[in-house]
Amino acid sequence: MSRLVVVSNRVALPGQSMAGGLAVALQAALRERGGLWFGWNGKSVRGPGGNLEQQDEGNIRYATVDLSRADLDAYYNGFSNRTLWPLLHFRLDLVDYDRATREGYRRVNAMFADRLAPMLREDDTVWVHDYHLIPLAALLRERGIGCRIGFFLHVPMPSADLLMAMPDHQRLFSGLYAYDLLGFQTRRDNDRFQSYVRLYGGGEVVGKDLLQAPGGRRFRTGVFPISIDTAHIASQAAAAVNKPAVRGLRTSLEDRLLAIGVDRLDYSKGLPERFHGFERYLQRHPDQKGSLTYLQLAPVSRGEVNEYQMLRNHLEQIAGHINGAHAEPNWTPLRYVNRNFPHATLTGFYRSARVGLVTPLRDGMNLVAKEYVASQDPENPGVLVLSLLAGAADELREALLVNPHDLDGVADAIASAAAMPLARRKERWHAMMEHLRKHDINAWRKDYLSALESA
Repeated sequence: MSRLVVVSNRVALPGQSMAGGLAVALQAALRERGGLWFGWNGKSVRGPGGNLEQQDEGNIRYATVDLSRADLDAYYNGFSNRTLWPLLHFRLDLVDYDRATREGYRRVNAMFADRLAPMLREDDTVWVHDYHLIPLAALLRERGIGCRIGFFLHVPMPSADLLMAMPDHQRLFSGLYAYDLLGFQTRRDNDRFQSYVRLYGGGEVVGKDLLQAPGGRRFRTGVFPISIDTAHIASQAAAAVNKPAVRGLRTSLEDRLLAIGVDRLDYSKGLPERFHGFERYLQRHPDQKGSLTYLQLAPVSRGEVNEYQMLRNHLEQIAGHINGAHAEPNWTPLRYVNRNFPHATLTGFYRSARVGLVTPLRDGMNLVAKEYVASQDPENPGVLVLSLLAGAADELREALLVNPHDLDGVADAIASAAAMPLARRKERWHAMMEHLRKHDINAWRKDYLSALESA
């Protein structure tokens, strides 16, 4: 078994708390076979950047670099988050086409390749993660690296017409042809990328998920829906019911039902539409008024970006309007909170909620949907209301699937979830939970690495 090398924008260093299951799964894969985890250490420095730091824990080496402030602004805050993020989430209206940040993105990827290449061995298996690092394999190939290199895109892949709207799109996306395996969350994402290669990327599809680049190089694509540590989250949620924050939340509800949403504060998550859908629920279903409280947790992300500041202000206005129109002296329909909670506490919140609201406008997967299901009490499970435009909708077919733009549909789904009989709730939950037990985060990483090594 070859050594595994993981490359990601951020590295989960020993001793740091690791949010979510991805870091845990990558750690497990690295421990299993010994390996190297390479990426940015999260530090920005006044000087030129690119300083390499290394540390070992067991059979894993962690190698990280810092970035200059100019490179951080261009590569991360600029091209990654102001250009690629909106493009890949179908938001052409928010794409920043600044050429300077594009060059900064390529410059940082080249620096990563310069630092990583001397550490690689010919028989390594390299696994590169996400849109921050699209050109990395091509840059490593230029430096003489011939080992197997795979890429996994955690976010959606938009349609070919949107990708070609990016200036110099071929230069950017043809960098993906240097990988041996490109992994996508859904069959839709996989097919959209193949359409781009065929229509605008100069390549062709020569077999099932087998593509050929203009120069003749062949590479594979595949579908690998990312998942969660199902068993761990289920046990964590069961234990969390006695946490003070969870008990306090349940007490504050005064026997009312709870609907919960947990999302980063991001325009891809459809929070204004969700708030308006909840408002429509209050209007369309007066028989349920006062029986359910909606808690939205939305920790601030990328708070220095103007679009995110505007979104936060907009949500505060909508929440104030809803509560002003519908609240009663002993009941506030919408609780809107901009702070983080420990993951173990969140799973306790999920378990307390009759309704899970996961209604992004676009999402590669959305692991909150899966965590909500895994956190439920088997004897009294809640109901997931899930956007058709989240990758998770391909797997969690027993959720109440909604179009997040259809406010009446969202409103009626909330009402149906709140009123659903126990037998139907159990039936739906068991089907989804069985799928999540079989297709957990460890199955995901094993499936991907097996496909990469046979690519």
